[in-house]
Amino acid sequence: MKAIRRFTVRPVLPEALQPLSDLARNLRWSWHAETRDLFQSVDPERWVSSGCDPVRLLGNVSSGRLAQLAQDRRFVRRLTDAAHELDEYVTGDRWYQSQPPERPDAIAYFSPEFGITAALPQYSGGLGILAGDHLKAASDLGVPLIGVGLLYRHGYFRQSLSRDGWQQEHYPVLDPNELPVSLLREADGTPARVSLALPGGTALHARIWLAQVGRVPLLLLDSDVEENDLGERGVTDRLYGGGSEHRLLQEMLLGIGGVRAVRTYCRLTGHARPEVFHTNEGHAGFLGLERIHELSAEGLDFDAALEAVRAGTVFTTHTPVPAGIDRFDRELVARHFGPAAELPRIDVERILRLGLETYPGGEPNLFNMAVMGLRLGQRANGVSLLHGQVSREMFAGLWPGFDPAEVPITSVTNGVHAPTWVAPEVLRLGARQIGAQRTEDALTVGGSDRWDAVADIPDQDIWDLRRSLREQLVTEVRERLYASWRQRGAGSAELGWIDGVLDPDVLTIGFARRVPSYKRLTLMLRDRDRLLDLLLHSERPVQIVVAGKAHPADDGGKRLVQELVRFADDPRVRHRIVFLPDYGMAMAQKLYPGCDIWLNNPLRPLEACGTSGMKAALNGCLNLSVLDGWWDEWFRPDFGWAIPTADGTAVDDDRRDDLEAAALYDLLEQRVAPRFYERGQAGLPDRWIEMVRQTLTHLGPKVLAGRMVREYVERLYTPAALAHRSMDHAAAGELAVWKSRVRAAWPHVTVDHVETTALTARAELGSTLSLRVLVGLGDLTPDDVEVQAVSGRVDTEDRITDGAAFPLKPAGGPDQEGRWLYEGPLSLDRTGPFGYTVRVLPSHRLLASGAELGLVAVPSEELVEGAGVLMR
Repeated sequence: MKAIRRFTVRPVLPEALQPLSDLARNLRWSWHAETRDLFQSVDPERWVSSGCDPVRLLGNVSSGRLAQLAQDRRFVRRLTDAAHELDEYVTGDRWYQSQPPERPDAIAYFSPEFGITAALPQYSGGLGILAGDHLKAASDLGVPLIGVGLLYRHGYFRQSLSRDGWQQEHYPVLDPNELPVSLLREADGTPARVSLALPGGTALHARIWLAQVGRVPLLLLDSDVEENDLGERGVTDRLYGGGSEHRLLQEMLLGIGGVRAVRTYCRLTGHARPEVFHTNEGHAGFLGLERIHELSAEGLDFDAALEAVRAGTVFTTHTPVPAGIDRFDRELVARHFGPAAELPRIDVERILRLGLETYPGGEPNLFNMAVMGLRLGQRANGVSLLHGQVSREMFAGLWPGFDPAEVPITSVTNGVHAPTWVAPEVLRLGARQIGAQRTEDALTVGGSDRWDAVADIPDQDIWDLRRSLREQLVTEVRERLYASWRQRGAGSAELGWIDGVLDPDVLTIGFARRVPSYKRLTLMLRDRDRLLDLLLHSERPVQIVVAGKAHPADDGGKRLVQELVRFADDPRVRHRIVFLPDYGMAMAQKLYPGCDIWLNNPLRPLEACGTSGMKAALNGCLNLSVLDGWWDEWFRPDFGWAIPTADGTAVDDDRRDDLEAAALYDLLEQRVAPRFYERGQAGLPDRWIEMVRQTLTHLGPKVLAGRMVREYVERLYTPAALAHRSMDHAAAGELAVWKSRVRAAWPHVTVDHVETTALTARAELGSTLSLRVLVGLGDLTPDDVEVQAVSGRVDTEDRITDGAAFPLKPAGGPDQEGRWLYEGPLSLDRTGPFGYTVRVLPSHRLLASGAELGLVAVPSEELVEGAGVLMR
């Protein structure tokens, strides 16, 4: 019989065991080994059957066992120590508290998904895992972050396979009462709520669930409440599900409702109000509109409120392709805003103008969430050096007249949270080498360029560690493969072969990620005969573990999964290559440490960062990857291999895949496998072990989420907080009026004359020229602009390729024609083809960059042709 109602019965803990509840409700247990060990000792069998989830464990453990533990003095002492340690972690000073006083009082961090732990399945892939690692690292560093997301009742889908290898999706219902979250409540005990107005006079209501991630509160909005109609209750049903309006409502709830949730949380708890708002991808971009709406209630007009909001907003883009960005029809967006719906104090046309693609190459009727994020944020970044470059080129249309290199999008390369992703065996080896506390500090705070202590670890210890991790992976793969085949309908009698799948002494390659086409899941199948030779080589075999999910609506991705699965089902090779369904955090934490090689072969430059390879590297796994994302930035032959790319314009997609697959096979056959199996005098693969050592020494400190969050604090959060403080109502109004005046006057700003006078007789390296420039400023004054000279090497088409800009000084004016004279020296600081130009930019003390307005005046074509290139 089916129950008509479901609810969760919580255990009553004996007084001595009360701290267990606090430990279970703070997700620090997910990366703190001692706390996990404590919960495991409560009931080892139930710990495993509960999925290593303390909340589920405590819900299932017997009252008799709890009574027994309450009388166990050793257990109670361990529990007391763990509770005290957590309290010190949450309340004590950490790295952030020693930083300069201008640091922000609080930062709100918005993301559509958060991968904290498998016990809170609110993530689909890299974006969510990155967001989870960001929160954990912020907690370790003491950064006062407030996370904001949505609570999806179905999370992301669970994946299984049909008998013929076709991906099948399942959406298990998640009961928040069985998750490590609690309701945020008002002072009278009622659940705290936020509401959004909808067209037609209805509303979207949401409760606020709180997940405590170490020191960081994570607020998760849930629309499955009785006050909502059926459609509104389903807004937070599943991650990245539904059609356009469903997604729009999700993103309105995340951005607008998220700001309201933050305000509610700060009111109820006394937490400092955020000075900086960080939107992790465009999904949360509407948060800026809600903050403008707040300021309009305080008397600011739209333009002034926009300036105030921009000053404290950071926007991070994660996609290198326009197709990866959410875009909505303008009419759909317009219907959900204005007097009859949400944000009634803001004119709908002003809202639309922030997101419409009104630039060359854009589609003017589409509302682009990333474009809105960039227009609402004074500071923006990509997630690797290469991705920053790609983003500047992709969004250059928003800053017309500027070279992509000057588009104001910087980069902070992603990192990964080492305590989450490093195997306990690796942590123990580090603790033996330098002590537990120094190991913890190195993995969380970071700050060093090298981990030199790795040099002192004996070769035998490194090799024994790698084999042990590989052996654990083999056991894990066999268990998961058996469960997968049973789900596919196989009987136990036909699965005896699984006991021989993989070998703990064979070179093991890992490949696991989402399955969009650009990640090329099946590139390894391009020449199946060569792959067979690699897998079945008599002396140097390789084995491959593959995992990944295709989006439920992506049949092309599902076909790639099926193609890989069918190859792996072949009895000739199924002991050497496996596909594991339902890739998630729990699987990943076994997969990264157990592999010798982490394979990544995306179409360059479509991988924004690719943090899976970072997690592998922290466990001593070597990377074999296309030079994309973070690998393009930090690759060195000492600790990995680069797959050559065939990205010339004359190469079509098929030919490119053929060439790059051939290069992959060559590397595996000629360099990777021989090095793994080569033995030195002591019977160890000395050169392989040295590459592992170099990976840990040089890559380890770089790939840390602690390093990433420190960069955000120093390069983005603190400047944004300072800008926010300087942008009071008066300053915001002043800047808005100034921008309006400059935009109106800019068509009349001109560069009218440029002349060069040599200060030395010959133009040689180190000599200096004097520039004199006449500019027309129309209704503007020299206080409104900066006149610059830009000089550097030039290419064959006279484009300045590595220009440096420096200001010229006003020397007189206005003349009878209203022109102003500017002068300055031009140093010839390099040999070879050299050129210069001049330009006029808007200038104001409150601008973050000269490119902020997207306005620039340069010499006319006639003037350029008359001046020519300075020197050849």
